[in-house]
Amino acid sequence: MPETVAGPDLQPRLQAWRGRADAALERALFSLRHGEPRLLAAMRYAVLPGGKRIRPLLVYASGHAFGAADDVLDAPAAAVELIHAYSLVHDDLPAMDDDALRRGRPTLHVAFDEATAILAGDALQALAFSVLAESPVDNGRRVAMLRELAGAAGADGMCGGQARDLAATGKKRGQSHFLDREPEATRHLPPKNDSDPFSSFPPADLERLHAMKTGALLRAAVRLGAIAAGADASARMHLDRYAAALGLGFQIRDDLLDIEGDSATLGKTAGKDAAQAKATFPAVLGVEASRRRLAELDDEMTGALDALGAGSFAPLRHLGRQAIERSH
Repeated sequence: MPETVAGPDLQPRLQAWRGRADAALERALFSLRHGEPRLLAAMRYAVLPGGKRIRPLLVYASGHAFGAADDVLDAPAAAVELIHAYSLVHDDLPAMDDDALRRGRPTLHVAFDEATAILAGDALQALAFSVLAESPVDNGRRVAMLRELAGAAGADGMCGGQARDLAATGKKRGQSHFLDREPEATRHLPPKNDSDPFSSFPPADLERLHAMKTGALLRAAVRLGAIAAGADASARMHLDRYAAALGLGFQIRDDLLDIEGDSATLGKTAGKDAAQAKATFPAVLGVEASRRRLAELDDEMTGALDALGAGSFAPLRHLGRQAIERSH
């Protein structure tokens, strides 16, 4: 019988893991205390206090499922959150999403300035790998974790997905969405309908975009915990299925919240996707089809964890459900 989502000790356990992640992030930032004060203040502003800490929680939950001690998971949990924080700082810049609100307060480039925001993001990325390099595991696992995080953050992962997102933003019917698509691919499409700008946007392209932009780092969080714990290849294959569904579900829910939520609840500017003509799941699939896709992804996560058999998977089940049901 698979472990149930709820349990009397689950919320205290998740809260304890959040506390561990915050403490690890504090230690990492404190290690830089002799650096340039304004830069360090900007880095702290970006990281502390944090948001949902979903990525560190996934590291702990995955590692816990395969017997890793919490102190072995502190470094990868902090590292993946530092990469996430850097990505948010850069995503909010005027050259990217040009947002003024994040986690209910001014974005970093608004609170400080654009140059400081760029440098803070760069420094947070460097700090992530420095923290991960100090993981208390053997060299093989340490190198595997460094490789995993680098791949998730780079051109084949988060940065590549952001580039695709920028290329797709504002595109109408009949326009090429990505640089790797031949112009001929759109030649025989019907005349464009400006009231339905994304009706020709292939859903598979959108899923690929977000598997890179959002999913890669969430998948890396799950993988980092499994690597630190020494999980075998078969287990990691099922975890990848779970993480892929979670990453896509997280983004679909994010897209739905942008049109259904309000800025006060979300802690960021609501309605930005439509205002910027972004390719989102509601825009491409429609709202009801997006909700149906969420239900399918919920089933995929459940199936992937069930395939792992008996084990301590309640935290992973809970985090997967939280990703697709959250209100902010």
